[in-house]
Amino acid sequence: MKLGLQIPYFTWPGGPAELGPKLGEIARTAESAGYDSLWVMDHHFQIPMVGAAELDMLEAYTTLGFIAGQTSRVGLGTLITGVTYRHPGILIKEVTTLDVLSGGRAWLGIGAAWFEREHLGLGVPFPPLRERFERLEEALQIANQMWSDDNNGAFEGKHYKLAETINSPQALSKPRPRIMVGGGGEKKTLRLVARYADACNVPGMGPDEVRRKFDVLRQHCEREGRNYDEIQKTVITVMNVGPDGSMAGQFVDQLGRLAEAGVQTAIGALIGVENVKPIEIMGKEVIPQAAKL
Repeated sequence: MKLGLQIPYFTWPGGPAELGPKLGEIARTAESAGYDSLWVMDHHFQIPMVGAAELDMLEAYTTLGFIAGQTSRVGLGTLITGVTYRHPGILIKEVTTLDVLSGGRAWLGIGAAWFEREHLGLGVPFPPLRERFERLEEALQIANQMWSDDNNGAFEGKHYKLAETINSPQALSKPRPRIMVGGGGEKKTLRLVARYADACNVPGMGPDEVRRKFDVLRQHCEREGRNYDEIQKTVITVMNVGPDGSMAGQFVDQLGRLAEAGVQTAIGALIGVENVKPIEIMGKEVIPQAAKL
């Protein structure tokens, strides 16, 4: 099993003036510890399950560009970009730029969006759920077109119309940056994974429920004529080894149960990440064990 570090919280000691140095330290330490990838949320307000909306939140793609400059190996992506936040043509240009400047390490993490408050707060249209899913599918189609060899063409969709999908320089990742569709919706989200994505990301839940979600994905793959084994199965969870590592063994056991359910990559926030020591503990006591699962 591979592990990815998500960084969803930036209200750290020292305030905004210390955010850059601390984030750089976290990114470098995580890469040295053996994390496979680094992820940030694509939100503009802090989300309710993490903290108050007014807490510090960094813009995702600027942050990933900064992290790219601090690292050399780890994959880089958002968990997850809401399709509503950026026009798909601009989004694919942003991810392509990240891929080029990072040496081919970018992921496109994308979903249908859900946080209405930040849409209303910042004046971003928030269509009904059905329309958001229609837009998500069109965005995935645009991504594949812009990352294809024949990318200088038009795109005519219900919600998006692009006269020229020029994308130069083209991404370094081959055949294109990896696409992750986030969410556990069984009728639409997992169908889009089967049709367009390289990876799914389902919410943290018990192993039995994770296994059931993957069974639904397998059924969608059969209907789409897609090889289920081609899709990387990931979950988002919380990582807690304790400030002194006393919970590392318990966390490894948790990862083992997820691996038995079919999880190949676990991505999550690490409790106490700003103190750096938990990252080092992960590198010594968890990541080597997870690699054997």
